[in-house]
This record gives sequence, structure tokens and C-alpha cells, in this order.
Amino acid sequence: MVGTIQNRDEFLNKIAGQLGRSRVSSPIESPKWKYRPQDKVFHDATKDELLDILKEQCKKIHTSLYVTDTKDIASTLNKVVSEYGGGPVVKWKDNRFTDWGLDLLFKEEWPSQNIDVHEWDYTKGDENIKIAENANIGITISEVTLAESGTVVLYSGKEKGRTVSFLPSTFIALVPKSTIVARMTQGAQKMREIYEKTGHVPSCVNFISGPSNSADIELKLVVGVHGPFKATYIVINDL
Repeated sequence: MVGTIQNRDEFLNKIAGQLGRSRVSSPIESPKWKYRPQDKVFHDATKDELLDILKEQCKKIHTSLYVTDTKDIASTLNKVVSEYGGGPVVKWKDNRFTDWGLDLLFKEEWPSQNIDVHEWDYTKGDENIKIAENANIGITISEVTLAESGTVVLYSGKEKGRTVSFLPSTFIALVPKSTIVARMTQGAQKMREIYEKTGHVPSCVNFISGPSNSADIELKLVVGVHGPFKATYIVINDL
């Protein structure tokens, strides 16, 4: 359903009037700051150096990290899933899984091992959420990856349910090496590039830095309070 905005101009004019000025209708230029330290942190780091930074950060956020080539993605993913105890598995519907040769794993090898695999299907509505709640593993793909904080950035969509990353007991993010940037500043720039290329803004963008953590009570760290208690990033050398 598409909504209709009523009396917008009158509403905005009234607010401007109460502020003692006329309404500003022309575009506002972004300020040009003299100092931008956020651009300088790791600004000259190579992809390999950024990967090393990501590896070190993952140690701090209780996240396992594997690095693999495209031809070995299936075997690496199979190893992690086995270490996590198998299924049920819930995953996004994404053509990149097919491009990486994972269809055989999802559709034949795992089912033959009694590992249930559910691919997100928006036509099933809330049934997807119930399946995610009972899943052992959720598998997604990082669109942008922040080395400094060990953060994967997930874009939601009708075939990429948000609950895949936080309702299952464990979480796996496939991370194309090409998505790794230094930190939030470069991450925002990368997201702008994706928007300019696709013309699309997702309804929800999730920034996930490993498994959920909480240390509110007596400063004791508890992992997995409001999300997966284990997380693994599989970096794919796609460069």
C-alpha cells in the first residue's frame, strides 16, 4: 500500500514560522570540514593488510575467521557447519551462492546427511521466522566489511530476511574479500557506491560485529544474550 502525505507544505511552513524564520526549500550543501581524521585511519592499507586487521579484531570479538579461495568455499563451509553440529540451516536466497558452486552442498550433500536447509522464501511469510527460530545455523553474505571493528554489513530484502542473522544459535557470514574496507567512514562511502550502481536502498541495514555480547550485570561478559552465541566469517578471495 502506498500512502499519501496530506498538508505537508502547511505543516512545514508552520514549523518554520514557529522558529521565527521562513522555510528553507533549497538544497543544503554539506559543510567542508578543515580536518577529517576519519579519512586517515588505515587510508593507505592494502586489502591484505585490511584482512590482517580484520583477523586480529575477530579474536577480540569472539569470532572465528577462515580464508578460502572460490574453489574451496564449499569444503570450508561444510567444515564450519560440521563444527557447529550440523543443521537445521537457514540461508538467504542469493544468486551468489550458485555462482560460488554451493548448490550441490545445499540441495544434495547436506540433505543426504540429514541436514535440513531452508532457503528464505518471502511468499511463506512468518513461516520463515519460525524456521529461523529453530535453526542451528544462519548463513548470509556481507555486502561491506569493516576491518577495524570486525563488522559485517548485511542488506535485508524480500529474499534476505533479517532474522537469518540473529535467530539461529550460530551465524556464518560469507565475506568477499573485495568488500573489506578500513572502517565506518569507508563503509559509508562503499554503501553510497552500491546505491549509485543499483539505485536501491534496502529497507534495513544491519551492522553485526560477531556474536551478541552483554556486560551490563556486574561487568561480566555474557555472549549470546540476544542473538547467536557463536559466529564465523568465511573470507572469500574474489580479487
